Parts: sequence; structure tokens; C-alpha cells
Amino acid sequence: MIDRIVGARRGIEGNGHLADDANLIIDSGQLRARASAWDAVQAARNIKRPHTIDVITRVFDRFQELHGDRGFRDDPAIVGGIAELQGRPVVIVGEQKGASTEENIQRNFGMPHPEGYRKAIRLYRLAEKFHLPVITLVDTPGAYPGPEGEERGQAEAIAKAIFTMTRLATPIIVVILGEGGSGGALALAIGDVVLALENAIYSVISPEGSAAILWRSPTEAERAANAMRLAGPDLLDLGVVDALIPEPAGGAHTDHEETAKAIKTALVAQLAKLERAATSDLLSARYERFRSFGTLAEPGAAAALPAAEPWWRKLPLMRRRP
Repeated sequence: MIDRIVGARRGIEGNGHLADDANLIIDSGQLRARASAWDAVQAARNIKRPHTIDVITRVFDRFQELHGDRGFRDDPAIVGGIAELQGRPVVIVGEQKGASTEENIQRNFGMPHPEGYRKAIRLYRLAEKFHLPVITLVDTPGAYPGPEGEERGQAEAIAKAIFTMTRLATPIIVVILGEGGSGGALALAIGDVVLALENAIYSVISPEGSAAILWRSPTEAERAANAMRLAGPDLLDLGVVDALIPEPAGGAHTDHEETAKAIKTALVAQLAKLERAATSDLLSARYERFRSFGTLAEPGAAAALPAAEPWWRKLPLMRRRP
């Protein structure tokens, strides 16, 4: 049934929103090798994998971090601020895990509290006010599920972040660096273009959680990972992400510099294309894209109305650099 999701694959014709010179993987057939879903889970969780701050320091210039949600406190699990990408001011929001046990405790293992999502919302609105593009870096097992989070309105904060992103009148590019866990990831993942590193994962629940529900045992996590289709190639085939960013041989954790170069190439090229589009067209396409997820094509159902002309067809042709 999942293969019959309407619009799950944009296809080559529908990839016009992707920049030609971004060096992206737009079809799983381009992959050198296709790792198993469980191998992807292990790679995405590797503590040596580049995290948000690693990417920010290597990809962007003049990063100025902004703290706090102006209501409760600063959440170290979400890092954000203003920076430059090849001289272009942008707003960055990302989820930060730790590179050690001590830092993981400080960052709550990358699981944001409600005030973290409210800080993200503050930064989204700042970007819109000053007409700055937003770049988000997703890397979380999920939002913090503890009683403190519930007391401070975790569900409302996530819902408000998603709502804000759907209507944000500025270009948004999403990059999934490692784990993309449930609503905790989705609060940073509503964008005009959603990219993922080759070995990233993205799912509504962890494989262990899925196994505990479906097979009554978390030891069936590998089986659950394969059934969930949460790895990069599956996400690409299903249309959940638009393209994959290639990783160095052995994985992103083996070479942070090379990984950062690939991310920067993709961001610079993609941002140049998005900024040529009318804001109204971006908003319409962004909303329609996420609303279409989960829609099924029933046999014998009436044909859907033709979609509006995509924004990338309206762009004037650009001359390629010699």
C-alpha cells in the first residue's frame, strides 16, 4: 500500500526544483552500494558523525549564535543563529547531539524541550522579518518525552513550529544529518527542499520502539528497521526527501571536511535557485507537498485535478558559468 502514495515520487520531470550543479543523488540507482536499513541506523547514530556545530563551523562564516526562547530558558539541544553562506546572510537552526558522554548529557542527547522548539520559532520569524533564507539541520532521536516537556507544552510547541514553517515567507532548505526522529525532527523539517546525507534515517518512531509495539520485543529492531523503510535510498524512492547528499567512502564520520564540502556545494547551488522563485509559489508548493503525504490512490477513483504549474517552470533561464 505504501507504494501507492500519490505523488510519492516526483520523477525526473518533477525534479526541476533541484539545482543542476548541487552534486546530489536524485535516484537510488546512482548509489555506489545500497546498505541495509539496520546498517544505516548504526551509521546515523555513530557518535563520531558530524553534528550541527561541526557543520556550521565548516560550511558557514561569521556565525552568531542566538540563545533563548524569550519565555523560559535556552535549550542547548537546539542551536541557532545568523551566519553567512558564501557572503549571503542566512538563519541556521539545528539539533545538536554530543560528541562525548558529557556533551550528550549537556545537550540532552539531541532531544529538544518545548523551549528549544520555541527558540526555533523565534529564529524562523526573525528570518522572515529580515528576508533571510532558513537552513535547518536535523539530527535527533525525537523530542524529549519526559514529564517536564509535557508540563511545558511539548506537543503544542512542535505543532506551532510545523505550522510556522508551512507559512514562512522565505526559502527553507532542510538537511537531515543523522537521525530524523518523529515530530521532534519534523518541527525543523518543513522546507522547500528536503535533503539528507546518504546514511541518514528518518522515521515516525525508532526501530526499537516499532519492534516493541509490533513484535513485543525491542530485540526485533533490525527487522523493524527493514520494514519501516527509513534509510536514505528508501526515503528517496518514497519521495520523503528530494535528494541525498553523497558521503565519503566509509561514511560521514570518517571525513568531516569532505562531508561539509558536499553539504556546502548542495546548499549554495540550491539556495541560488530557490531565491529566484516568487515567495507565493514557494509557499504554495511547500504546503501542497507536505499535505500530499499519506494520500492513497484508490483503484477506480476519479482522476485528481491537474496540479498547478510548478514554480521552477516560471524561472527565467540562467546562463551556466563557463
